Amino acid sequence: MSSILSTRGLTRTYGDGESLVRAVDGVDLDVAAGETVAVMGPSGCGKSTLLHLVGGLDRASGGEIHLAGRRVDQLTERALARLRRTDVGFVFQAFHLMDELTVIENVELPALLAGRSPRAARARATELLRRVGLDAKGDALPTALSGGQRQRVAVARALSNEPVLVLADEPTGNLDSAATLDVLRLFEDLHEAGQTLVIVTHDERIAATADRLISMRDGAFVDETRLTGGTTGHLGALAGLEG
Repeated sequence: MSSILSTRGLTRTYGDGESLVRAVDGVDLDVAAGETVAVMGPSGCGKSTLLHLVGGLDRASGGEIHLAGRRVDQLTERALARLRRTDVGFVFQAFHLMDELTVIENVELPALLAGRSPRAARARATELLRRVGLDAKGDALPTALSGGQRQRVAVARALSNEPVLVLADEPTGNLDSAATLDVLRLFEDLHEAGQTLVIVTHDERIAATADRLISMRDGAFVDETRLTGGTTGHLGALAGLEG
């Protein structure tokens, strides 16, 4: 399979001299189309910084980032903003929904920003809410939803612009076990549908659903495991959550 995302020598530093911090330190990463990759490691090891770099939310200090055939690290700010609107979907631990907008307005917003017509954006949002099991909640405000429901809305929003890559940063970190199971099943559905995913997580059960697990420490990759359990391994992770 061809790579949707690749990085070479990716580096992000802060400060200088004795106060220099290497948040991401020479990372090489390849993610194939349709692949799910999980990244694990202790807090502060650079996982979130890595996602911000490949998603165009932060600038690299060195190295290369290629996404869908484009050299991301050399894009202008305007082109980078366009890339985020059209090619990347983000799911955050804290949801980051707009409380003043209804659920369906939150979901359709990325499609509108990407240049779709209001009619097309609304149709896409309606389909996505049905897909995540929240089609009856379109007119509600996010504050009226449970944490698990809000995260499912956030996933639907991330898919609004039909991104080539979805980046999820601790997507179940604020959820209880029941809500985590709901979101995990949703990510399983995305994986089976061929969506390319990179998920940062502390939860080994979430990581077990990926095709590959990468361990990160002090800004660098220290281990990589290809998870060969396939569907059986994925169902085992789900059973672990249910148990």
